[in-house]
Amino acid sequence: MAMARVSSGLAYPERFYAAAAYAGFDGSTDSSTKDVSSKFSNDAALLLYALYQQATVGPCKIPKPRSWSPVEQSKWTSWNGLGNMASTEAMRLFVKILEEEDPGWYSRASNFVSEPAVRCEKNNETKAEPVTENGNVLPEIKTIRAENGNLSEPQDKDVVSEGFGAVGVYDQWVGPPISGPRPRARYEHGAAVIDDKMYIFGGNHNGRYLSDLQALDLRSWTWSKVEVRTSGEASQVPVAPFAGHSLIPWEGNKLISIGGHTKDPSETMQVKVFDLQTHTWSNLKTYGKPPLSRGGHSVTPAGTSLVIFGGQDANRSLLNDLHILDLETMTWDEMDTLGVPPSPRSDHASAVHAERYLLIYGGGSHATCFNDLHVLDLQTMEWSTPTQQGEIPSPRAGHAGVTVGENWFITGGGNNKSGVSETVVLNMSTLGWSTVTTVQGRVPLASEGLSLVLCSYNGEDILVSFGGYNGRYSNEVNVLKPSHRSTLQSMETPVPDSVSAGQNATNATRDLESDNATVQEGKIREIMMDNIESEPMVNKVEETSERLLAALKVEKEELESSFSKEKLQTLQLKQDLTDAEARNTDLYKELQSVRGQLASEQSRCFKLEVDVAELRQKLQTLESLKKELELLQRQKAASEQALNEERRQSSGGVWGWIAGTPPNQQDDA
Repeated sequence: MAMARVSSGLAYPERFYAAAAYAGFDGSTDSSTKDVSSKFSNDAALLLYALYQQATVGPCKIPKPRSWSPVEQSKWTSWNGLGNMASTEAMRLFVKILEEEDPGWYSRASNFVSEPAVRCEKNNETKAEPVTENGNVLPEIKTIRAENGNLSEPQDKDVVSEGFGAVGVYDQWVGPPISGPRPRARYEHGAAVIDDKMYIFGGNHNGRYLSDLQALDLRSWTWSKVEVRTSGEASQVPVAPFAGHSLIPWEGNKLISIGGHTKDPSETMQVKVFDLQTHTWSNLKTYGKPPLSRGGHSVTPAGTSLVIFGGQDANRSLLNDLHILDLETMTWDEMDTLGVPPSPRSDHASAVHAERYLLIYGGGSHATCFNDLHVLDLQTMEWSTPTQQGEIPSPRAGHAGVTVGENWFITGGGNNKSGVSETVVLNMSTLGWSTVTTVQGRVPLASEGLSLVLCSYNGEDILVSFGGYNGRYSNEVNVLKPSHRSTLQSMETPVPDSVSAGQNATNATRDLESDNATVQEGKIREIMMDNIESEPMVNKVEETSERLLAALKVEKEELESSFSKEKLQTLQLKQDLTDAEARNTDLYKELQSVRGQLASEQSRCFKLEVDVAELRQKLQTLESLKKELELLQRQKAASEQALNEERRQSSGGVWGWIAGTPPNQQDDA
């Protein structure tokens, strides 16, 4: 579908190329992450590079680089990890991540945005000339003059713009005459109705999260901004900007905002309350374990509780967990369910039927949109995937839904290619789908992230949609009178005079024929869903119960046998453990004994070493004494020899002289 350019946003793929140019990609297949990494974190830069390559080149077909460069390795790993993601989905994810990393990128990217040529007419109507792009002429846009003299947002020329009071047809979207200052265009906002006023809170505009609270008077169709007050109390705090959250009416004069994406997310889901009397925000104190912080989840009232399912956390991981917040005790419970739950998803629609069955329809993952229907029995907490009747709607995400009696109306959403143009309704008793109406052209009703609420106007149920994004952001209001009316409201409120008798007869005949065509099947499904018993059904249930009971008995015997075997094995393991512990004790005692012996041997060795040292010292002393002794002995021997010599000499001379022997003879002798 070709999309026109407007001042509030570019269509795809032009919006993607503008975002890529702003982020620093030059359009070549070898785009480097150098310039990108200077603006974003390394992880964000790698992811943007991979998505750019996926969108412009396609799935990664090049071999893994053999170089040791960690940058090239990381780039290849990031691109290859995207697998076969579609090019359109890669473009949307690229823009979404850029909006999260740099919310004001679009306002600063004026060099990449071209506006349609506008010419003024004398009748105060402004018309945009058709924009030619790539040889194609895009649809003509026109601006409708509002009652207060201000120009409204651009609309496609197929949108019905006449006053709401003048339209008497059912099942057709019309534009009511809006007055007052319009809120900023947005999507992924929260919407709720209290006392004939529709309140709009937060949302996303050009990647920037919003925190304003706006009110539309559903009687005069006049917009006004709700002024928020602050006080010194600790519980009353200024609210942060949010998108992807849920807004729920509470206690007749309060609004509850649950979850949502924000710039600085907390670890767990935050619950905030706005008091319409004091005009103050406050944090709602809850107990138990709250869910992880997330956005794009569903919050569905069920009695005095709120049922929270799915969404996407701050790390962009998709979820499919189920939590319940009891509004009486303010306690969180994470529910364990049976059966096969829906796959992880965000931006789906949910509803509760007969205060017992939770229905989940559609939604999307990072690369795929769904059109599956899942039902959770809130009493047994078991998921099921029932068989649907009629033409099942096309896959979509970012759609909005509201229930009117047993009918669930769903409108808007996108499917990675374009906005979904049809509004469908599901009869929750028969699970039969039918198409209510289809819009033509690129209108806000064919958008993702729009809101849809139910209110009463002149005694009739009406659906009111606001905002959305389909290449441009919207702040338009559209209204539909459903012919499928609430049974309770039909009994209390007469048919309004503004609707002609012929139209009522036509709608009544059409409803009667439709009801007669599905009455039998509808009753059967109603019996199954609402547990209304009849005699044949009782017999069937009894037979089924007997078979289930027999099967359970067999299963119980098998489990008991398995339990006995496991018990014997446990006893044997306990005995083995006891023996091992005893052996371990003996070994420990032996080890202690060996350690004692080793210690005494070490002590004895130490003593021996001391004795050896002493003996070595004594031996050295003995050797020195021996040397001294030898020296003395030599000295003694020398002295004795000298003495003997002297004695002999002196003794021979005297006696020779006495004997008269001459000295020469004495010498010869």
